Amino acid sequence: MKQQRPIPKVRNPASTATKKTSRRKPWLRAAGVVLIAAVAAALLAFAALALWVRSLDIGKLANPLLGPTQLMDRNGNVVSELSSSKIVPVPLERIPLQMRQAVVVVEDRRFYDHSGVDTIGILRALYRNVTDGGVSQGGSTITQQLAKNVFLSNEQTLSRKLNEAAYAFKIEQTYDKNRILETYLNQIYFGEGQWGIQQAAKTYFGKDVEQLTLAESAMLAALPKAPSHYSPFKNKEKALERRNLVLELMLGEQYISDTDYKAAIAEPLPAAGYDAGGLRGQYGYYLDQVIEEAIETYGLTERQLLAGGLRIYTELDSDVQNAMETTYRNDALFPRSEADQLMQSGAVILDPYTGGVRGIVGGRGEHVYRGFNHATQLKRQPGSSFKPLVVYAPAIEMGYGPASRLYDGPLDINGYKPADWDKRTRGEVTLREAVIRSWNIPAVWLLHEIGLQTGKSFASKLGIPFAKGDDNLAVALGGLQDGVSPLQMAQAYGMFPNLGVMMPAHTIVKLTTASGSVLAEAQPVPIQAMSAAGAYTVTGLLQDVVREGTGSNAAMNRPVAGKTGTTQLPETAEFAGVEGSKDAWFVGYTPELVGAVWIGYDHTDRNHTLSTSGGYTPALVFKEMMGLALKDVAAGSFKQLPPADNRNSGGWGASPGSKENGNKQQPPGKAKKADEKKTDKGKPKDDKKGHGKKDRDEEDD
Repeated sequence: MKQQRPIPKVRNPASTATKKTSRRKPWLRAAGVVLIAAVAAALLAFAALALWVRSLDIGKLANPLLGPTQLMDRNGNVVSELSSSKIVPVPLERIPLQMRQAVVVVEDRRFYDHSGVDTIGILRALYRNVTDGGVSQGGSTITQQLAKNVFLSNEQTLSRKLNEAAYAFKIEQTYDKNRILETYLNQIYFGEGQWGIQQAAKTYFGKDVEQLTLAESAMLAALPKAPSHYSPFKNKEKALERRNLVLELMLGEQYISDTDYKAAIAEPLPAAGYDAGGLRGQYGYYLDQVIEEAIETYGLTERQLLAGGLRIYTELDSDVQNAMETTYRNDALFPRSEADQLMQSGAVILDPYTGGVRGIVGGRGEHVYRGFNHATQLKRQPGSSFKPLVVYAPAIEMGYGPASRLYDGPLDINGYKPADWDKRTRGEVTLREAVIRSWNIPAVWLLHEIGLQTGKSFASKLGIPFAKGDDNLAVALGGLQDGVSPLQMAQAYGMFPNLGVMMPAHTIVKLTTASGSVLAEAQPVPIQAMSAAGAYTVTGLLQDVVREGTGSNAAMNRPVAGKTGTTQLPETAEFAGVEGSKDAWFVGYTPELVGAVWIGYDHTDRNHTLSTSGGYTPALVFKEMMGLALKDVAAGSFKQLPPADNRNSGGWGASPGSKENGNKQQPPGKAKKADEKKTDKGKPKDDKKGHGKKDRDEEDD
């Protein structure tokens, strides 16, 4: 039986259309899903961007830019400034309107219309970059540039540009346009090492920003895009072209008239730059010591000081400081240095009645910020300038006087054999003669007589530091293990003209904020170091040193007292056969001021020694700087004793209970057994320690 073929089904046209439609619907649904997803993603991205922008910290812009920390002299005048920032901020109202318009028209014409990022400007820049065939246009707004300068690096990456835009949005949400423009103008780089519009005005035109002309404003506005390329000092043609373009744009925006435009383009460019440093770093060595004192005494950090915004009221006297700096610029006063090392020096002048440091010079040559300060950080043996502090003043307190007889003969105290430069001895000399001639043996003998600890204790009251190695009689001649600074010596000597009262040396009077809130204030505590009569007697002796002794080169047409000091080269193989000295000092005072001068090499070797002595170069430097400092001050007199103390001064004769009995003085080394029976005040100690070196004073000054 023949199998029948199945009857084919007849398709319903309507049914077919329905199926086609049903096949199309998934595609439409997919497109809709994609669209919805895209919109959702965009919304999520926008929300994420908003959250990101909101999370950005722009706290750096919250506080106004601080000006530099200001240093005030003793009269309240600003004499120096300190800041880690190169910016001197100025408020917007000080910046001429034409200066603001010039910057806006050339850097961000739509500044007042956009919200941080100029989309139209970006599209315009992209179009021009394409048509120019290269990258010639940027799209950064003033707000974006500010964001980059304050918060970001200069790297050319997409992530940095995105961050820049985000920060710009946040800034615009937080601050108004005037605040943004003011901050921008104070932060932007104008070339020649100058940041901010005020320093730029000073550098290019030698004037404050509010004094700028239209042409000058246009020139400064031309610089931020490429400061070196458009510098009028490096490329006058390009600078002129760019400046005139700014003026043309200002004319086009109707910021200026045609008459203003023509007058401005006729103005010449600046021929040379000006010093914009102002007071920044003025009186560098004094400023260095103020920083040290603020840190060590008042607990501030260098970062706090450099952050700016403080006022430091100091004891600085501008006349004194200028006199010292003038003196130290006079190379003729100093011996010739070796070619490979500059002979150095440091000096301090202070007020003996307050302890206020009036001036500091910490070295010769170029000053380095917080570099080594030879006036305050130096530690060198003071030579015979130490004798009044550790020998003669304490001896006078114990009853010795100018006429007291001192031993001056061969001396051997447990192996220590002091000598003078000429190797001579005189048997006996008066205390006055020993002081003014700076003889060594009488000083060592006298320290042994009064007791080493007595002398050291007296000097310690004056702020003189002693090391463990200073437990020997070499300290009579300034043979200290570590040494002292000119500041320490000036402070100690300040006690003499102040009739026995030592005032601690200090540079800072008080520290305040810019608004005047007091952060710290000096409260120096006076120390009664010796009797008024004793101090008065020492001043008389030290006046004789200047009148007729080793310090005669320091004599002036006013009362001067002081003491010379010279330390010899070490007795080592390196210096065998070498003549000269290592350190030279003069420490002295007038009725008004006390000063200390040190001279020497930083590194002493056989090729770098001094050919001078304390009685020559340091005394001459002291005389010069003191003379300049006091040139407008009438000569005064040293403080006189109150009537009740006159009977104890003894003039230049014996004081009651003094040692001026005229008896023959016996050398300790000749009567060892008897000496060992003395009380602790006068008994000899083992003085072999520390005497292998010859850094002691053997004066020929």
